[in-house]
Amino acid sequence: MRSSCISLRRVRTIQQPGLWERAVLQKYSTPQPPPHCQTPVPHHGAESGPQGIVSVSNQQPAVPERASVASGEPQPSSNLRMRNNCWPKAGQEQEGPASSFLQEQQQQQQQQQQQQQQPNFGGGPLGNDQDGSGGCRGLEGQDPEKDDPVHLKRRVGLVSGVALIVGTMIGSGIFVSPSGLLVRTGSVGMSFIVWTGCGLLSLCGALAYAELGTMNTSSGAEYAYFMDAFGAPPAFLFSWVSTLVLKPSQMAIICLSFAQYAAEAFAEECDPPPQVVKLVALLAIVLILLVNCYSVNLATGVQNAFTAGKLIAILVIVAGGSYKLIQGNTQHLHQPFRNIEESQGETVKAVFNIGKLATAFYTGLWAYDGWNNLNYVTEEIKDPSKNLPRSIMIGIPLVTLCYALINVSYLAVMSPIEMIDSEAVAVTFGNRILGAMAWLMPLSVAVSTFGSANGTLFAAGRLCFAASRQGHLMDCLSYVHVRRFTPAPGLIFHSLVAGAMVLSGSIDSLIDFFSFTAWIFYGGAMLALLVMRRTRPNHPRPYRCPLLIPVLVLLISIYLIVAPIIEKPQIEYLYAAGFIAAGMLFYLPFVKYGYVPKFMEGVNAFLQVLLEVAPTAAAFD
Repeated sequence: MRSSCISLRRVRTIQQPGLWERAVLQKYSTPQPPPHCQTPVPHHGAESGPQGIVSVSNQQPAVPERASVASGEPQPSSNLRMRNNCWPKAGQEQEGPASSFLQEQQQQQQQQQQQQQQPNFGGGPLGNDQDGSGGCRGLEGQDPEKDDPVHLKRRVGLVSGVALIVGTMIGSGIFVSPSGLLVRTGSVGMSFIVWTGCGLLSLCGALAYAELGTMNTSSGAEYAYFMDAFGAPPAFLFSWVSTLVLKPSQMAIICLSFAQYAAEAFAEECDPPPQVVKLVALLAIVLILLVNCYSVNLATGVQNAFTAGKLIAILVIVAGGSYKLIQGNTQHLHQPFRNIEESQGETVKAVFNIGKLATAFYTGLWAYDGWNNLNYVTEEIKDPSKNLPRSIMIGIPLVTLCYALINVSYLAVMSPIEMIDSEAVAVTFGNRILGAMAWLMPLSVAVSTFGSANGTLFAAGRLCFAASRQGHLMDCLSYVHVRRFTPAPGLIFHSLVAGAMVLSGSIDSLIDFFSFTAWIFYGGAMLALLVMRRTRPNHPRPYRCPLLIPVLVLLISIYLIVAPIIEKPQIEYLYAAGFIAAGMLFYLPFVKYGYVPKFMEGVNAFLQVLLEVAPTAAAFD
């Protein structure tokens, strides 16, 4: 779904801007050329414009070494790291001798500083495509601020990275319905084993992602890794499913949970009407969108604050449970592997076979979902080779510990049957322990879900950004706000899809039958790591996980995909597989053969002016 003229994919965007457009957009033009470019290629017939927006006349410039997708020529390297742009930006014209001399001196000074700061692995400099480091920005992917003012800045530190992982993973599940594992496992002891196993599996998968994320510091997570290991088609299918179903559906279900508990605070004796719940969910999506579009610092600040709030709520639950345990309420923890009996005498048994175990893991892994979200924003992490593994090693064990302590606290106050019958376990817990302060529990659920939705949109917008700048989605989705430095179009697109799912009301079925597709891609990422261990054995790896970890996660992924289908075959699984395969119907004409509808050029130009966005340096590469 590329814009017109593949060889000038994002350069030819606005042909003849009007007077008002020029007045607005030239405000953000920067004539500063990339410091490393020795002999920039002149663009004949190009008029001055804003950053990344060039008005091209009928005479097209001859661009060297640019492969045309439509002609079937070889594509550039699949490595997605942002490369420095050696083309002159809009607004550059021939300057006089004095300014050229000063500019040359400034360029030489900047080059010397970059050479001094550039790391050296194996006695040779990084920065070429042969070592896979992604161009002259090296393994870490230097902040491109000196080269291109329109970019995503590195603003996510260690604390924000941990908050993104913890805040996204801990949503509404552990507060509302942690009893799903009790139903599927049939005993308290087995449910604890599954909870712990899900935490260990998430940690192992995240450690493998840490190696992938430090090898390739591009945003997009699985999308970037599939491009490196397998090429464009698998990467496109991942962006196809994740952009249209997985990420928006996750945000929609989280916002609906937030709306349910936020609306209950104003409902006295009855449940709030469904229309009110949907309206509150839509307002939450709009508010989260505004926060993420306004500033990355604001979005991470909100994430840090709401993560701290949900950790305080967890501390309250653990303190209440500990108080009951000290009083001797341990009867529900005796004989943990005994089958759970209902009050009517019936037994909630699960014939614990292969298929049931897989569905139990699905329930637990849904509560742990989000362990890979930090890899979607790698380009914005400060010192990713250190902070990415550290955030993972801190965040996921912390979540696993919280989940175990919360379940023990629940069982110190309620029986397993009462947990199963409760519509919101945390609310029931608060009514029995907190007394007049029981309203803190619904508030805690609302805070937890809002923070989780904020982190989900923060990561999902970067997936759109990464896929569209490679031509796999509409070009305008890869643009960045020229003043806020946020991927506003990608964030808006995900919010629109999530809002449509909220209004449709069919989210639960989407989650049930597309959750197994997520593990198709998780397993694909493990396979990508194993492939690159063989194809790129000498590639610099700041963090290297043991080989057993990706092999183990790959085998478990295959099991989680196949076992539910064997246990209970349903036509919906076939529908989900068909939806994935249908992505190739769009890949072949719009990506591989480069067909572009004529109206897309006008759409991209209009959105650039309306949203004040422009392509980044990587968009010209």
